[in-house]
Amino acid sequence: MEDILKEIQKLVLGVLNAQKLTTVAYGTVLSVSPLEVQLDQMLTLKEAQLKLTRAVMDHEVEMSLDGGAKQKYKVHNGLMVGDKVTMIRVHGGQQYLIIDKEVV
Repeated sequence: MEDILKEIQKLVLGVLNAQKLTTVAYGTVLSVSPLEVQLDQMLTLKEAQLKLTRAVMDHEVEMSLDGGAKQKYKVHNGLMVGDKVTMIRVHGGQQYLIIDKEVV
């Protein structure tokens, strides 16, 4: 009976691994325009495979200081060559969402 359970576990794990469920991945920015991120020695992700969050983009925010008038400010969070990034691999493994930069 134990052998059957072990075989079922192997089959289930094989199916789950083949599905390429969402996982966290880490990479290094090789190029900004066009965007390229090296995931490992064998895989470089191209711009079409990458999606960005606001945490890794330059963007504007509207703020007021001490209750004063609202003003727009630019947040400089854009990616630069050499940045280490944290990504989420989307189900299926074809798309990656860059969620943040590693703080050094």
